Amino acid sequence: MLKITGLTKSYKSFPVLRGLNMNIERGDVYGLVGTNGCGKTTTMNIICNIIPKDDGDIAFESEDIRVGYLPESPALYGFMNGFEYLDFIAACSDYVGDIRARTAEVLQITGMYNSAGRLIKGYSRGMNQRIGIAAALYANPDLLILDEPTSALDPQGRAEVMDIITRLAAYGSTIILCTHILPDVERVANKVGILQGGVMAVEGTLQDIKRRYEGECAVYVSLRDTPEPTDPLFSLELIERSEIWQGGATLYAKRGVSEAELFYKTVTILAENKILPESVGFRRLSLEQIYMSICSAMPHPAMWGWR
Repeated sequence: MLKITGLTKSYKSFPVLRGLNMNIERGDVYGLVGTNGCGKTTTMNIICNIIPKDDGDIAFESEDIRVGYLPESPALYGFMNGFEYLDFIAACSDYVGDIRARTAEVLQITGMYNSAGRLIKGYSRGMNQRIGIAAALYANPDLLILDEPTSALDPQGRAEVMDIITRLAAYGSTIILCTHILPDVERVANKVGILQGGVMAVEGTLQDIKRRYEGECAVYVSLRDTPEPTDPLFSLELIERSEIWQGGATLYAKRGVSEAELFYKTVTILAENKILPESVGFRRLSLEQIYMSICSAMPHPAMWGWR
């Protein structure tokens, strides 16, 4: 749906984007992550033609792609209620259709129907975000861009907004979720781009990225007592090597052995030898751990001659 190649943008002498590449397919929930100030909002504003790019190419799959955009801090009219505000959005977007029905639909999707009669100036931060999502959704966009939709929200507000994104993803919506809250990305995104230093440090499906950074296939076994090197657990032919730690061990598979096969054989040998483990599981890296690994590997901006 959207392909970005070599995108650059500087503010005076400060380069924010330094040749950004990005690829979004129809139906993706794309998590664009990075620290504050890394260029996420700049990228979104360029996609929406709010600010100009310096160089690079932004190519949509067709000229009639509709984009809905929720900025990080949506400016809403506090003197309107939710119904009036969405009627205003319908007029601004030249919506063709039953406005009353569409207003009710987006309010139902975002869980704001019962609060839409209240003045916006009395809304909580979470309600502002939800009515902002309703506005961004109004004209049935092909691509929905949400810039930091859960920032500064309390846990309940975050959960409500993430539930909306989950429902939209189930409908097949194409979404860019721009955030620095990595657990939110792990919850809903199928594809991730990590923006660091004005370039795309890594991009791919969440599963592919985790496989890339996890490296070897491994299973950990937690036991009541520290195992001995001669224990039957370490006789598995599937094991390339193992690490013993206090109260357990990590078993690393030989090349070509799947996690499922290693897990099955590990549980089987434990059962055959009447060894009762505390737990058995796969080694799993979180997106946060991967992100920190990438950040630590990237040079500091001063090394690029930034001033």
